[in-house]
Amino acid sequence: MAFLIVLAALAFLMFVAYRGYSVILFAPVAALGAVLLTDPSLVAPMFTGLFMDKMVGFLKLYFPVFLLGAIFGKLIELSGFSKSIVAATIRLFGAQRAMLSIVAVCALLTYGGVSLFVVVFAVYPFAAELFRQSDIPKRLIPGTIALGAFTFTMDALPGTPQIQNIIPAPFFGTDSWAAPVLGTIGGVFILILGMTYLEWRRRKAAAAGEGYGDAALLVNEPAAFTGGRLVHPLVAVLPLVLVGVSNKLFTEWIPQLYGATHSFQPAVIGDAAPVVQEVSRIAAIWAVQGALLVGILTVLAFAWKPVMTQFAEGTKTAIGGALLAAMNTASEYGFGAVIAALPGFLIVANALGAIPDPLINEAVTVTALAGITGSASGGMSIALAAMAETFIINANAAGIPMEVLHRVASMASGGMDTLPHNGAVITLLAVTGLTHRQAYKDIFAITIIKTLAVFVIIGVFYATGVV
Repeated sequence: MAFLIVLAALAFLMFVAYRGYSVILFAPVAALGAVLLTDPSLVAPMFTGLFMDKMVGFLKLYFPVFLLGAIFGKLIELSGFSKSIVAATIRLFGAQRAMLSIVAVCALLTYGGVSLFVVVFAVYPFAAELFRQSDIPKRLIPGTIALGAFTFTMDALPGTPQIQNIIPAPFFGTDSWAAPVLGTIGGVFILILGMTYLEWRRRKAAAAGEGYGDAALLVNEPAAFTGGRLVHPLVAVLPLVLVGVSNKLFTEWIPQLYGATHSFQPAVIGDAAPVVQEVSRIAAIWAVQGALLVGILTVLAFAWKPVMTQFAEGTKTAIGGALLAAMNTASEYGFGAVIAALPGFLIVANALGAIPDPLINEAVTVTALAGITGSASGGMSIALAAMAETFIINANAAGIPMEVLHRVASMASGGMDTLPHNGAVITLLAVTGLTHRQAYKDIFAITIIKTLAVFVIIGVFYATGVV
């Protein structure tokens, strides 16, 4: 019964998300409904002490990233930089390679360390422009961005700085470059299969005579550029490059400047306790925020006039989008925390541990928990915290290197995490102005390909022994 309660809560939330209902409302309903059926006396304590605590904690850490990312994307749009980049892309690659161009840009930003959420905000303006000019249905944008940002550069390619590739390191004593050959094979597999699928969808839509879409019915369309002559494409792409470079530099400089912790005495009446900040835990967030500020200032420096003519209204829209996206994702985070605290979740975790093969056991456990919690990093953290020692013992007995455990865990976390209730999926759909019913089918296809890739690299390891 405990297991069925967890399953019912998950199914309910996926259903309402797919039907277009607000996750901000129904994530707590689903979570607390599961608590009610498990132990009614815990409904209020769980809501305040766990759901709201995790939700507010997420906003505390990440809302500035959502806000700055949304403003950066809006300025890229208002400045005409997106239009300039699109025009150059079409001249260079041709309109028929629009999807590959967007995947490449997303991949470069993600591999450069830019947050997945920031990539969504930054890339959407010129993805929409490129798809419009190429007459590709807008509903294919989410799947295209998902392939570029949520898959091979998130956790497959060795060295990626995304958190999904960092979490396994302390558990297995590895680093972000673990299993470089297997990671590269998995990344290439995802890219080739994903692009084959997306191009098939594009050709099918073209054969049916489907274009970008009716402008009167589309939502969250980027504003038309009215600033006259477009800037040079190299100037237009400069803010995106500087965001990636600045993020890398700030990530290295911030810990050197502040140390592991930093404290200060608030200037208030009375004997206030010093505020202590664990810099090691927040440095990556500060780095992203600083990088986005650099990007915003760069856009303003090169396109002050066209931006400022629409700045007031444009930023209102961006801020509204950031609030919605952040609240959606935070609600999902709270839901995952509550579900992970229920007895039914423990039953699932223990049952998954019965799979005999060490690598398949790890892959299925991590991707299943990521799917249940709706979070790649959350599901993997729970799985490794509870079972890393078991994974290591079984792997040592089978002669499996720790690097392989790292890569399998990392890639598995980005498998079934992108179910309909996933925060990044909901953010992507909210930013693009599309619904689950319109665009989730393609995201789910990418999810299947990504999940399959984990078992491909497991097979390659067992067949060849390469790491």
